[in-house]
Formats: sequence, structure tokens, C-alpha cells
Amino acid sequence: MLRRITQLFILIVGGAAGFIFIPDLIQILNIGDAPLLESPYAGAVLGAIILFLITYWFIDDFVELIRVLEEKLVKVPVTDLLFGTMGLIVGLIVAFLIGLPIDALGIPILSTFLPLFATFFLGYLGFQIGFKKREELGTLTALSGRLGSREGRKKEEEETLKGSKGSLKILDTSVIIDGRIADICQTRFLEGTLIIPEFVLEELQHIADSSDVLKRNRGRRGLDILNKIQKELPIDVEIYEGDFEDIQEVDSKLVKLAKVIDGYVVTNDFNLNKVCDLQGVSVLNINDLANAVKPVVLPGEEMAVQVIKDGKEHNQGVAYLDDGTMIVVEEGRSYIGKEIDVIVTSVLQTSAGRMIFAKPKPLEKAL
Repeated sequence: MLRRITQLFILIVGGAAGFIFIPDLIQILNIGDAPLLESPYAGAVLGAIILFLITYWFIDDFVELIRVLEEKLVKVPVTDLLFGTMGLIVGLIVAFLIGLPIDALGIPILSTFLPLFATFFLGYLGFQIGFKKREELGTLTALSGRLGSREGRKKEEEETLKGSKGSLKILDTSVIIDGRIADICQTRFLEGTLIIPEFVLEELQHIADSSDVLKRNRGRRGLDILNKIQKELPIDVEIYEGDFEDIQEVDSKLVKLAKVIDGYVVTNDFNLNKVCDLQGVSVLNINDLANAVKPVVLPGEEMAVQVIKDGKEHNQGVAYLDDGTMIVVEEGRSYIGKEIDVIVTSVLQTSAGRMIFAKPKPLEKAL
């Protein structure tokens, strides 16, 4: 089907070119007495045949090129194509308006080539501007509120521009309930605009209204943290009122929103962190930050710990540092309830936390 459409397009282009240029070419070449060839319609048929024969051996390569371009365009996000196309349309309209006075001059060379050049140049320029400014345009669309007054619109545009520099932080439910985000904002280590999606607020409200006491307390704590961030802390906060009706899961909506406005997802959910990594979405994990500021522990260091329970593997003991870091003590089951000196053998650190492996100092010395 694509091959036939391409052949039809080639015939139309060849016919149009032949209709315009071949009669003049016949007159210039002065090819005998050929009134039939001087007819524009005969030129259209001849031009279509000539171009078809010229491109016949390359038609398969041309069709394959179209398919490759189609596959690449399918992979491009819809917002990129939308804003690029909008820019292209604006560029073509400007080129058309410029071409009108040029045609009115009546100068053959200018009226033929200059509009063509303007159309190509301004169309390309419009597409590039629309494509490269998609983040600002997308942010402006995503954060547009319902303010009707001129002052309200002006304030919204100013705050949108603040967030258009890659500094939009989208909070998920877990990081709000966790509460450490408020302390981080208070220390000014987190800059930019915090985005609170309305569907996250709805999930918090649902948790706060739960019949389960623990869930209810967690939900109320999250709402208190949001109130503190919005009213007491020196950081910009925006409520995103949009929703994605075709998506049910809140985590999936967060990933989609981050793609739309090109923002960062702020979370401490290990699974959401992995999903964002797979989707190519930037993530700020609070647990990563907490692990980064913990004291560095290197293999070979000694420390005093109290073994409080047995581990999962045979003859293991488990201890904890003051910051909650788990220490797995090999051959430490017999020391449960005792404080012993251990030597660090290895450290495992992930987004879920840090785990230290150690051996009792007496055993290490014996080895």
C-alpha cells in the first residue's frame, strides 16, 4: 500500500513539473515542429513518465526510508510532535504572508525563488523553535490555572517561567507522609517549584479517612506536612489540577505527569524509583539523600555494636547503628544481647537503604 501511494505521489509531482516546465523547455530547445509537445497536458504526461522511470529503481529504498521515519516518529512523544507541528504551521503562515508582497513586485526571479526559500527556512525555523521550546510551552499548559483576572494570569506565568528551567519537583504520597521533605525544604537544599498533583491529595484524603487507625494517622500526618510546606517554608508550591482519566494507578499518573512537564519525581518508594528509571524519568529519592549524608563506613573499620536478634542465614546476628543502618554480623548469633567489637567486611548500599556486613573482632583476629 505504501509503495503504491509513493508511486502515485511521484506521478503527481512529475506531472505537475512537466505541466509547468516541459512546454517552455521544448520552446527553448527548439525541437522542430512539435505543437503536441508544447501542450501543457502533454508535458504533464511526459513529466510523470520521466520522473517515474527515473525513480523506479529507487522506489524500494524510498519506501524503506519512509517506514524508518514513520517508526521514529511513532517513538517520539506526542507533545514533541504537537509543538513542533505548531511551530511549523506558524513558520509556513509567516512565509506565506512574506510571499504576498514579493509576488506583487512582479520580478520573476524574486517571485519564484525567494518565496520558496522563505517557506523552507521559516518552516524549518518554526519547527525547531516549537520543538526546542516544548518544555516551556508544556509547562505553561500544565500549570495553567483558572485565574480570570489579568493579575492572576501574570502571576501564574511568572511562576511557570520559574519552573520551566528543569526545577519542577513532583511529590508523591509516600514522601509526603514520610515528612523529611519538609526538613529538606527548610534547609533550602531543594530549590524550584514543588508540584502537588490533585490525585495525590485525593489519595492522602482517602488514607486520612481510613477506618484503620495507623493509615488514618499516616494520612493526617501527610496533610499536616503539606500544610507546613505551603504556609511556613520558603519554597514555591503549586497544585496541579489536571488528571489522566485513562490511568488508574497514582504512581503511573506521577510518571506521566513528570514526562508531560519534564519534572522530577520526589519519592522514597523503591519500586516507583525503579519504574521512573525504566521510563526515563528523573527521580530524587529521599533515601538516596539520607544514605549520602550518612557517615562513610569502609571495609576494615572497627566499631562497637549490640547484637539484638538473629539474622536470616544460619548463625547470623543483626545489629543497628543509631541512624537505623542494619549490620549483619557473621557468626554473631551467639552474641545476641551483648555489645561486641566487629570489623566491617563489606558495605551494600541501594536506594532501599544501606546494609553493613561485619565479623566479630575476636573471630577476625583468629583468622
